[in-house]
Formats: sequence, C-alpha cells, structure tokens
Amino acid sequence: MIAFERYTLKNGLRVLVNPDEATQMVTVNVLYNVGARDEEPEKTGFAHLFEHLMFEGSLNVKHFDKPIEDAGGMSNAFTSNDITNYYITLPAQNIETAFWLESDRMLGLDFSEEKLNIQKKVVIEEFKERYLNKPYGDVWHHLRKLCFKEHPYMWPTIGKETRHVEEATLDYVKHFFFTHYAPNNAVLAVSGNVKPEEVFALAEKWFGEIPAREVPARDLPQEKEQTGERRLRVEAKVPKDVLYMAFPMPGFDREGYHAVDFLTEILGYGESSRLFHKLIVEQKIFDDISSYVLGSLDNGLAIISGMPAEGVPFETAEEEIWKVLLEIKEELIPGDEIQKLKNKAETSEAFDLDNGQNKALKLAMFENISKAEDANTIRDRYNALGAADLQAAARLTFSREKANILHYKAI
Repeated sequence: MIAFERYTLKNGLRVLVNPDEATQMVTVNVLYNVGARDEEPEKTGFAHLFEHLMFEGSLNVKHFDKPIEDAGGMSNAFTSNDITNYYITLPAQNIETAFWLESDRMLGLDFSEEKLNIQKKVVIEEFKERYLNKPYGDVWHHLRKLCFKEHPYMWPTIGKETRHVEEATLDYVKHFFFTHYAPNNAVLAVSGNVKPEEVFALAEKWFGEIPAREVPARDLPQEKEQTGERRLRVEAKVPKDVLYMAFPMPGFDREGYHAVDFLTEILGYGESSRLFHKLIVEQKIFDDISSYVLGSLDNGLAIISGMPAEGVPFETAEEEIWKVLLEIKEELIPGDEIQKLKNKAETSEAFDLDNGQNKALKLAMFENISKAEDANTIRDRYNALGAADLQAAARLTFSREKANILHYKAI
C-alpha cells in the first residue's frame, strides 16, 4: 500500500507525494506522457534522443549533473514506447535542488547545434553498438515490424534506423520538445522523508510559473485483428538459434491484460514454470526459455522466446511449445499452482515497494494511465483471476492464426 496525497497546479502538472519517515532520502520523479509511439514514421528515435538532450543543460543550468552530485544525489532516466521518465534521488534536506533542476529543464532546454550534434553522435553510436553490432541486437526491429503493421509500436525506442537521428534538425527538435515536454503532459511524484504540504509549496514555487502548452490529442492508428499466422526467418552470425513466438494481447489497462500477464508467468517465469520444467528439465528441447508481456499501454504482445538445444530444429522446438499451450487451453490450471504464483507476486511487490524510487515511479505511471489510486488496487485484479478466466484468456490469445513466429538462425 502506497500512502500519498495529490495536488494539481494551475498549469496542469499533477503532483503526488508519498511521505516515508523510515528513510533520510527522497526521490523526485518526473514522468512525461511521451514515448516512441508519439513519433512520426520517418522521424523515429526522438523520444530516446531527448532522454540524452535533457541532461545537456537547460536555460539557467548549464551542467545538470554537478549540482546533484554536490547535493549527494544521483539521477537517471529511461524511455519506452509509451513514456519518458526522469528521476533524482538525494538526501531529503536537499530536495529543492531536484525541484530547481527539473523545473528548469521543463521550462526549456539550452538548445544549440553543438549540443544536438554531440548527442546525435552518442545516440547513433549506441544504436550501432547495442542494436546493429551486438548479437541478437536487431531482434526487436524484426519482431516489432512483423507484429505491427499500423501502430507505431512497429519500431523500438531507439528508432527505425540511424538516418532519422542523423537528419534531425534543431528546429524539429525544438518543436518536439515544446509539443510534449509540458507541465500539463507530466506527472511529478515524490517519495521520501518529506511532508506533503512542503512538497506542494515547492511545486508551486518552482513549477507554477511554467506555462501549459498545447499538447495534441493522441490519435494513433490501431492494428486490425490478426487472422493469419506470420513468419520471418533471419540469419546472422550469432552464437545459437533463437525462436520467438509473439501473440497480440490487450494493453495494460484493458480487459484481459492481467489474465494474459498471469498466464505468461505460469508458462515461463522461473524454473518452476511449465515451459522450463517440460521443455528444459524433462525433454531437453531447449537450453533456455521464458515468456513475458511487453506491458504496453496500447494493445501489445505476449512473448515466448527460447534457445533450442543443439541439433533441435526450429520446427520441433515450435511444436513442443504448442503442446504446452494446448494443455493450458484444454485443461484448467490447478488452484494450488495459481495460488503459489499469487503469493510469489505479492511477496515480490512488497519487496519492490520498500524502495522510494519504485514507489514514486509506480504512482507516476498509474496517474499517467488513469489515477494513482490504482497502484494500490492493481494486485486485486490478479487475485480475482480463477482457473476459468485463465483458460478463456489462453484460448483467446494462444492461437496459430494469431502467432507471429521469428526464427533467428545462427550461421
């Protein structure tokens, strides 16, 4: 349970505070409702580029990291297809340093051709190192393009290709910033040894004068229902073959998401999961296998991925997975198996919520989706699932006509 209070500034910035006297630290988390899905098809990688640019200095602060280090803190960020998130953790008595820095870069960045060119080179080098020259680095470029034909989830956060970032102009970068990085398109969540009224006063002081901006309504093309199996074979100089099977599924806050998420944990979460036990321990068909969901806000994917054992062809590995999927479609999952996983999830969540960074992020993410109160009731959705719910979700999701299958062949 995350106790919190909420306050909204006149410019639309939502402020959430989780007081925690058990720590001397505080995390200040700013989540912007912009990700790779908000990019144009021929201008991708910009949300990720901004993750770098936001540390290059703002209108009044030329060196972002130094004041944080001087205050005994650290900062970081991440970008996804759905959001961009920044956080600073530092001693609670120095919280105003974080408010000063975050508000100034929300107000405006220190845009220049020189700084843009520096970060373009950094991002392009990252693209080459992690996605083009690393074994299996381009998997998600291939898999997303196979699975998505309309929605901008068809490209990963790094972007489609290096050319899009290489050709980024300063004018377009400014346009992207002032379109998305606005108080009325953000959530500020604070967790730590602070009093809510003091945080709200700081929010007014540092963020209150930043003007709201005209953020366009999100109107993304949606995928048509998949009615036929799709396949792709890629050959590359990698250590071993890898098999991917991806299935369309509902978005995070939509009916059916939690059942599919639960199913992927039963199938491939840890050594007690069905895929691991049957296909690695018993049959030795795979050397490694797992299943998971992407956790997308719009309709996303349930993934099964594994490395077939030496000498096992893709076709054999695939059919053995289908046998396990058929079993959970035809037979009800025993109650003790379901309860065991629910207990494990509750223990894991309790551990996660012992961390101020996790609490601030969770509050911000749920406030961005709908309302922060849902952070405290999300587990109820999983606990309400029974064997019949899971069987119905399995039958709806794991069908051959909805399968997207990638054979990543080692040569």
